[in-house]
Amino acid sequence: ERNLMFRHLLVVCTGNLCRSPLAEALLRARLARAGRTIEVASAGLMAGLRYPADETTCLVAAEHGLDLSAHESRPIEPELIRWADLVLVMEQAQRRELLDMAPTAAGKVYLLGHWSEGEITDPYRRGRDAGEAAYAQIEAAVEAWLARL
Repeated sequence: ERNLMFRHLLVVCTGNLCRSPLAEALLRARLARAGRTIEVASAGLMAGLRYPADETTCLVAAEHGLDLSAHESRPIEPELIRWADLVLVMEQAQRRELLDMAPTAAGKVYLLGHWSEGEITDPYRRGRDAGEAAYAQIEAAVEAWLARL
C-alpha cells in the first residue's frame, strides 16, 4: 500500500494560530473521510504554548464544518520534527528556518502549497476576507496532497 511511509504528518506555520490549525483540522477530516489512518499534528515556529486558535480562523473553519475550539498552540520542537514522516510549511522562509533547526529533515519538509498554491498567505489579524482566502488556499493544497498521499 502506497501510504505506509506516511503515518505522521506535521503542519507548521508561524504562530500555530491560523494556518496550521486550519490545515491540521482539514487534513484530519479529509483523511478520516477517506478511511486513512495518518496522525496529524501542528506547531508554530514562533508559537506560544496553549493559545487558542485565532477567532476569525475559528469562525471561517466553523462555516466549513471544522471545529477549532479545542486547539492549543505549541512551539515546534526537534522531537516533533523527528516524529513526522512529512512536514508541511506555509512559506519558503519557514522551510529554511526548519531546516536550520533540523538539517536531517531536508527530505521531508515541503510547502503545503507545493502542488497547488505555492506560499499560503498569513491571515492573522487581517480580517474575514484574508481568513476566507487562506481557507481556500489551504483547502486546494490539502486536496492536492491527499491525491498523492
